[in-house]
Amino acid sequence: MIQAIGLTSAPQRNRFPAVDDLTFEARPGRITVLLGDPGAGKTSALRLLLRLDPGRGVALFRGRPLDRVPHPTREIGVVLGDVPGHPARSARGHLRMLSAAAGVPAERADDVLEVVGLTGLANQRLGDFSLGMDRRLGLATALLGDPHTLVLDEPAYELSPRETAWLHGMLRAYADHGGAVLVTSQDPKEAARIADQVVTIDEGRLVADQEAAEFSRTRLRPRVAVQSPLAARLAHALTAEADQAEAVEGHPAVEVVQEGGSRLSVYGSSCAVVGETAYRHGILVHRLAEEIGDSGPLSPLLRADGRRADPAAVPSETSPPAAVADAPGGSCADAPDSPVPAGEADPSGSSAPSARSSRAGSPGTAVPPELAVELPRLHPRLPAPDPAWPLRYELRRATGVRTGWIVAAAALAASLLVSVLLAREGGAPEPRVLTGWPALLPLPPAVFGAGLIGALAFGQEFRYPALAPDQGTVPRRLGLLAAKLAVTAVGAVLLAFTSLFLDAGALGLLFGDDVVSLPRDWAVMLAGWAALTLGCAWAGLLAAGLFRSTALGLVAVLAVPTLVVPVLGSVLAEPAARSLVGLPERLRAAAVVQWPSGMDRGVSTALRLMSQPVGWALALSLTALLGAYVLAVFRGRPR
Repeated sequence: MIQAIGLTSAPQRNRFPAVDDLTFEARPGRITVLLGDPGAGKTSALRLLLRLDPGRGVALFRGRPLDRVPHPTREIGVVLGDVPGHPARSARGHLRMLSAAAGVPAERADDVLEVVGLTGLANQRLGDFSLGMDRRLGLATALLGDPHTLVLDEPAYELSPRETAWLHGMLRAYADHGGAVLVTSQDPKEAARIADQVVTIDEGRLVADQEAAEFSRTRLRPRVAVQSPLAARLAHALTAEADQAEAVEGHPAVEVVQEGGSRLSVYGSSCAVVGETAYRHGILVHRLAEEIGDSGPLSPLLRADGRRADPAAVPSETSPPAAVADAPGGSCADAPDSPVPAGEADPSGSSAPSARSSRAGSPGTAVPPELAVELPRLHPRLPAPDPAWPLRYELRRATGVRTGWIVAAAALAASLLVSVLLAREGGAPEPRVLTGWPALLPLPPAVFGAGLIGALAFGQEFRYPALAPDQGTVPRRLGLLAAKLAVTAVGAVLLAFTSLFLDAGALGLLFGDDVVSLPRDWAVMLAGWAALTLGCAWAGLLAAGLFRSTALGLVAVLAVPTLVVPVLGSVLAEPAARSLVGLPERLRAAAVVQWPSGMDRGVSTALRLMSQPVGWALALSLTALLGAYVLAVFRGRPR
């Protein structure tokens, strides 16, 4: 159950708030539609619910605020936007990655793929998906954690009628399982067709909170839906008789709208009047039903991967379609496709209800058999919180696409090429030759590649709407940050030493072993090289997470050697009255537990690295970025 109380978005300069004192409920076992025109504040209201945007008010999920929910992805399934993930990732790989974030078994990915009809497309790249497949996959990500609540933003927008019918059937099946469904829509007919409760907003304010039946009576006109091969002739007859009746008896106006082909919509009339008119003029009628709003297509698309559905769940196309629809104002029947004029009984006497019969616009409509969905359920005793969940997620995220591997390979190739050119020309110091770092470049290729890998770790994070509920939970986000820092650190150090050994091996093979001679302080050089690569990778990671942009993460990496280092270099160049000489010995003497004597050399090496302008610059940059990120997390700002 969702309870939104007084939601109000943060005020902006010279603008009214997008959401202003909005209060409503979305109860379990029901579909609640948040209805409004484009720009009415529907998406802003959802983002306030999920604490993705700053604002005031209270949002409770089964009586608890989002930051008190232990596992948000198991409580709330979210679909925001059309992009479900990285375009180079497969559907199964994408869902397995998110299953690690949700703390559910990886096999859950195959279960939800079966539910949304994408099992046959599990290995297809997301970039090749159509809009309908993209929406199905987005719904699959929302179902991964077996949530109690679904929050969907315009899920049927720009979908085909058949995909829309499938989606509505899925949502109804989910609500029938006891889940709470909250969707946004800008189409009143769609709201009347699928909703149990309709919450109408305008300019961020609540306009009406109504049951679906009341909404249909007050907002939508009843109509008679007619299908006939002689639709134009029937429309002319209905219009002529309506004009005559209005002139003689003062009857209300009747409006006849040709929907195209053989379909008509008659407003202000009834099934009895339309059927009698068709009978008097000898016009064949295939379908005659009273509706409120739009009843939707009759033959929804069941699967998107081309596989056949279970024949036991789908009625035969040759089954008798005669059905009685319980509609207000009278009873109408879907006439069989046989030459029986409207108003006469079916000679076969068949009265078996069709699976396609439904009451248009009525709340809580049962799911037709062709839309019936069996949602897989997880075991009720879910595993306890595990620190390995975010680490497993980050490993699958980093290794699931080729982007990171391509960046690492390009960095190694560039480092090797520059190192060979520097050794061939001569004159460059040995450390710069081994690391492939000419004086013209602010950073060596391997370090720049590590920074790019770090920036990509958070730059792509915000493409996954299934992680949206976790954005409002501070411990989860900090746990995910720790996992990203650990994985990025391992990747950066491996890249640093791989480039160094690769360059050394190539130089020794091409120019001889005398070119690759280790300096006396080789340990300090290796430690400094690893620290530089690791620091730049973390700088890119933290900056991308803080600014939600890969490009700004790279800017932060390049700012260290081009801006921060020169400033600190000028400061450190000033003569100092005192130095840190002898600090390791003083630390050793002051320590309660005496460390081994070999650690003095390590502390001295670390101090030597920190005394360099690059070391100071990296330390200050990382401290500032980490502090800003943690502060933004605890202040509840969207990341």
